[in-house]
Amino acid sequence: MAGLKADNELRLRTLSSIAIVLVILWGINSGGLIWTVIAGLIALASLNEYYNLAGKIKGTRISPGVGYIFSLAFLIAAVRENPQPIVLGMILSLCVCSVFIVEIARRQMTRGISYAIVNAGAVISGVLYITVPWTCMIVLRDYAFGRQVLITLFLCTWGCDVGAYIGGKIFGTTKLCKYVSPGKTVQGFIAGIIGSLIANAGAIYFFALPAYPLILIAFICGIFGQAGDLAESLIKREADEKDSGSIIPGHGGMLDRFDSILFNGLLTYLVLRVIL
Repeated sequence: MAGLKADNELRLRTLSSIAIVLVILWGINSGGLIWTVIAGLIALASLNEYYNLAGKIKGTRISPGVGYIFSLAFLIAAVRENPQPIVLGMILSLCVCSVFIVEIARRQMTRGISYAIVNAGAVISGVLYITVPWTCMIVLRDYAFGRQVLITLFLCTWGCDVGAYIGGKIFGTTKLCKYVSPGKTVQGFIAGIIGSLIANAGAIYFFALPAYPLILIAFICGIFGQAGDLAESLIKREADEKDSGSIIPGHGGMLDRFDSILFNGLLTYLVLRVIL
């Protein structure tokens, strides 16, 4: 009985292996949408398994929806034959592979202790959170009116910071996110948006450019710049640190000073890619 069961399992495994090989070969031979769908389904299924494994680690919480969304974005970029996201994806893949190699060595040297998933998550999130937005801002410079757009981006970000600070000091009464940044207020948030719009108006007048899409950049900076500030506050809360560093006197670290521009630069690049 046991031998018959083993034979059936072997037969089933062989048939499924043949089916997988045939599907893969068919997909590669067909190319185009067929191969994209096959590869995409395999990738998403594998990703789901990975997240399930990661979620079983004690003390780990995973947000798989975010991973699925950005995986789909890379797949769509491949369909559109846009090389930049694909190259970025390769860089991120190499980043993760490198972390896994480090953790293989760590586990071997420590005889059983490794942090592959946590380490990879921290490394790749740092690349996505900081490096990618700055890369987008570098690329923005090569756009038509890129110089003006970048200047406007920074002016609006700084205008938002100043407006939020002044508005919060004078009118701030209602806490915005007291468990993330106790000093932030709803009134300061609104004042930050106004500060960004004022800076934007100055940039439009100085550069003599159409209000659109610069006005959109102003709203991005006014809203998401403050979200970027809160994101950095969240990171410091979890790390139990007041500042990200001390390289800039009076400001702390570089991240303390340029936290707001990260979300702004990324979203501005995305908006201009869609518009232009």
